[in-house]
Amino acid sequence: MSIIWKGVMPAITTPFDADLNVDHVFMTQHAQWMVDAGCTAIVAPGSLGEGATLTAAEKTAIWHNLSTHLQVPVVASIAALSTAEAVAQAKAAYEAGCQGLMVLPPYVYKGDWREMKAHVAAVMQATPLSCMLYNNPPAYGTDFTPQNVLELANEQSNFNAIKESSTDVRRCAAIRELLGDRMALLMGVDDAIVEGTSMGVTGWVAGLVNAFPKESVDMFEMAVNGEYAKVWPLYRWFLPLLRLDTVGKFVQLIKLTQQEVNMGSERVRPPRLPIVGVEREQTLALIRHALATRPS
Repeated sequence: MSIIWKGVMPAITTPFDADLNVDHVFMTQHAQWMVDAGCTAIVAPGSLGEGATLTAAEKTAIWHNLSTHLQVPVVASIAALSTAEAVAQAKAAYEAGCQGLMVLPPYVYKGDWREMKAHVAAVMQATPLSCMLYNNPPAYGTDFTPQNVLELANEQSNFNAIKESSTDVRRCAAIRELLGDRMALLMGVDDAIVEGTSMGVTGWVAGLVNAFPKESVDMFEMAVNGEYAKVWPLYRWFLPLLRLDTVGKFVQLIKLTQQEVNMGSERVRPPRLPIVGVEREQTLALIRHALATRPS
């Protein structure tokens, strides 16, 4: 199975049982629910999947489980402190049956372009899998500019896509200007997806899709097809929820949303804890209002 970097690709959350072990049975059911709604691939376990709290063995088990049970490509999120560790993750994902890699800059150390290029290139060269570079300067402090993307694409034949999360949709236009159709362009910020499609985005690595897959797929397809008058009412309804993906506690908020739609639990691994108090009350009010006004 080969991957085409198009469509809605959930950055799936990682479900935990009461002892905070990975619940592989539910994870498969959740992933299949999103695939049945029209999602084209599953990305795991990224930041939303609490990848930093998972052991190497747990990540490999997730990749193997999803790859075994799903009929769509599984994309492994590769993030590590060191280049050697990232390369080992990439090889493990390949052996576990994944069809693509989402390559992140190293955690903690924010190097210059020469260093970051060497890191991501080593990961891309570790397997023959098609790779998507993840650019998220607000979260990781490393910015891959459109010129950097062009330089890397000219050197790495399996670098085929970029997840753009700079929050600046002008970046999408700049990448498209430099690389044309050579590079698949995916949006990584939930509340900029409609704007992104007008700038050439053809894929979406999404967060709130974990709770609202049908609405996510419908909205994305309307936007890609240029049906902006049709998409606007759905987008306006969805935006308060989509903004939950852009704040520090996005993992807790999205898992709470899943719990409210009866598709998951709000359990998170420390140091994260479920939200409480006024923050929880306000979030539940937002979610419940959305459910009460959900488009038919």
